[in-house]
Amino acid sequence: MRHGKKFNHLGRQTAHRKAMFANMACSLIEHKRINTTVAKAKALRQFVEPLITKSKDDTTHNRRVVFSYLRNKYAVTELFKEVSVKVADRPGGYVRIIKLGNRQGDNAPMAMVELVDYNTTYNPNGAKKKKTTRRGRSKKVETTVESAEESKETN
Repeated sequence: MRHGKKFNHLGRQTAHRKAMFANMACSLIEHKRINTTVAKAKALRQFVEPLITKSKDDTTHNRRVVFSYLRNKYAVTELFKEVSVKVADRPGGYVRIIKLGNRQGDNAPMAMVELVDYNTTYNPNGAKKKKTTRRGRSKKVETTVESAEESKETN
């Protein structure tokens, strides 16, 4: 029976699971995007989103609480300095999970986990790509015709 089962144990002991989530969260904060299985991605989202919410208020207590989960001072520093500035106006939903298909070796469903504000492809408020213009032959032909007409007038 599933009475009181609140989260996915992922077939691991408690210490192993906590260490795995700490490592995955540090990698996500450092690289802004990681690939993992769908089950781990969903569990990681529950682990890392409260930490990102705590990082919005930069106090010593919040830093110590986040450090007790991540156990990596460089990840904590980057979370409080860079990530919290980007997500300051977002009320939640800091992590996006994109399903990638199945892994070739064991057919496990894979997913990409990324921080939402760091992907400009999906983010309409992010940095927009400069629109490229197509260069056709008509403009070149016109300029050569105009320059030919100018040379005739000068002669």
